[in-house]
Amino acid sequence: MIGRLDGKVALVAGAGSIGPGWGNGKAAAVLFAREGAGVCCADINLDAAEETAELIRGEGGKAVAVQCDVADAKSVEAMVKACMQAFATIDILDNNVGLAQVGGVVELPEADWDRVMDVNLKGAYLTMKHVIPVMVENGGGSIVNISSIAGIRYTGVPYATYYASKGALNHLTRTTAVEYASRKVRVNAVLPGLMKTPMVEKSAGLADAYAGGDVEAMWAARDAQVPMGHMGDAWDVAHAALFLASDESRYVTGIELVVDGGITLKYS
Repeated sequence: MIGRLDGKVALVAGAGSIGPGWGNGKAAAVLFAREGAGVCCADINLDAAEETAELIRGEGGKAVAVQCDVADAKSVEAMVKACMQAFATIDILDNNVGLAQVGGVVELPEADWDRVMDVNLKGAYLTMKHVIPVMVENGGGSIVNISSIAGIRYTGVPYATYYASKGALNHLTRTTAVEYASRKVRVNAVLPGLMKTPMVEKSAGLADAYAGGDVEAMWAARDAQVPMGHMGDAWDVAHAALFLASDESRYVTGIELVVDGGITLKYS
């Protein structure tokens, strides 16, 4: 620990992991704690949130677990209240919640479109809506929205609602950054490329789209797409989020930090 977040409080939405291993939110929560932050670990799955909080406490850090459905306004309001009760402030908001539902505009059921939009886009809107006033009152803060290169590129998989929600999240990040820059609230986005995480493994239809349902073949195919020769992992995303959360990026706002091993530089 070198204390890049000493004395700060981080609210990590999506701090649990959908399966064994390290998801982006889980890694960010633990990394933030290792750098000195008190962490409110929020997830729709309370057991998953508590697992992350317990990892932090086991390393001597400070953490609480909170259940939250980011698509529900009352649930988000309760999450922020619980974090304030535990730590009295919020300096960092890390939005890690997201769904990826395979299907182009023709194939995708309307209900799936609505659900992904609610989680990926409305969730970020609601968390920022309730956290930004706290940050403004306390003199500023840093918001890190975990987006995707799918917000700027076609990635080879037809999932219209994921593309649309992440593209909208990128622009919401930029415009909110400008709106609140004078009040010392910075808003940035991290755009992961092809990552090897439990969410990707569990995402409905991804393995089918890549390799007829064969997960190991999907990993191999995704590795081959990346100029560096391999996918990234949750820690790559977490370290990018740490930079944007810390005072090292105090003059940085409204950016899209691409973390992708060079894949968006390719023509195809």
